[in-house]
Amino acid sequence: MTGNTDVVVIGGGYSGVMAANRLTQRDDVTVTLINPRPAFVERIRLHQLVSGSDDAVVDYPEILAERVRLVVDTVTRIDASGRSVTLASGGTLGYDYLVYAVGSGSADRRVPGAAEFAYPIASLEEAQRLRPLLEAAPVTAAVTVVGAGPSGIETAAELAEGGRAVTLVCGEVLGPYLHRSGRRSVARRLAALGVTVLEGPDATVTTVTRDTVQLADGRTLPSHVTIWTAGFGVPDLARRNGLSTDAVGRLLTDETLTSVDDDRIVATGDAAAPSDLPYRMSCQGAVQLGPQAAGTVLSRIAGEHPAPVDVGFFGQCISLGRRAGIFQFAHRDDAARGLYLGGRPGASLKELICKSIVWQLAHEARHPGAHNLWAKDPQRRQLLRTERGGALTAR
Repeated sequence: MTGNTDVVVIGGGYSGVMAANRLTQRDDVTVTLINPRPAFVERIRLHQLVSGSDDAVVDYPEILAERVRLVVDTVTRIDASGRSVTLASGGTLGYDYLVYAVGSGSADRRVPGAAEFAYPIASLEEAQRLRPLLEAAPVTAAVTVVGAGPSGIETAAELAEGGRAVTLVCGEVLGPYLHRSGRRSVARRLAALGVTVLEGPDATVTTVTRDTVQLADGRTLPSHVTIWTAGFGVPDLARRNGLSTDAVGRLLTDETLTSVDDDRIVATGDAAAPSDLPYRMSCQGAVQLGPQAAGTVLSRIAGEHPAPVDVGFFGQCISLGRRAGIFQFAHRDDAARGLYLGGRPGASLKELICKSIVWQLAHEARHPGAHNLWAKDPQRRQLLRTERGGALTAR
């Protein structure tokens, strides 16, 4: 390809920012990042926003390369054949390549009453809406957190540490990702904070009302504020515009993160489903996928075949208030190991990781392409061969 190449990135989260910054490696590439907010959201700190210990935002100039043009708007339509996107404000932007990095948000709350009376916190606006509600509630008011994943655990611990009366409704099991030894450590810390943990098949929410949560076994829990952290969903932008997605709504791609429908569209982060075997939705995956999505675009511009994606994991880090945390170590294929780091060291490591991610974004902005030390997962290649009968899909 000769001349200037226009690349549009939809979504300014962890993966989108990493992709946009890396694309500035080439002087003949013009990068436009479209995001609905003027500031970057640290989603891994939204539970702190709810408790009042952090605002969970970073100014884009701190982490975005100067050459990246930021457009504060929302994409409402993708015209793949015409290579353009339509904005909510009414304008359109053309592209040579499109990076689909729309991220994830709250899952549909299909439990009766949940959409009306439970408060999700997967986005900045949701967390900001909840914070004054909690501030106005008496400190003794019952708070119910629904969802046993990291967001639920972190939110419950953060509020309990501040003196709130918190019940964490887990469904089947507390911390499904955790190894049983790590799970026991988390349970001990939550108990020390005074969190009531309900788990097992009967601890499934069946109905939410304005001031109660009803469970499958017939119990009714008083709940002045109900916080919903059960699951994540993906925006339906790709599906609405005729692009192939998985059941959740993630854009289906090959192993180079290229859309199975259009080699000018590349997906990354939580909204990507390479080979219909997506990685766990996480910041850890996003900061690895972003640069590799950009690498696919840069390879195509250079007339080269893109490399297959290669993402590995170290584990999962969960804060348990400001004074404790846990780092659950994992194998590169994201399977939890028996090893974990807890207590104050766990809290210190979690905070170090949160700060280091912002540093990674800023470093990529200043030195695009300098960091490529991803944790490789050799198991994925074998899994793909098994799933695909020996063929690794790539375009």
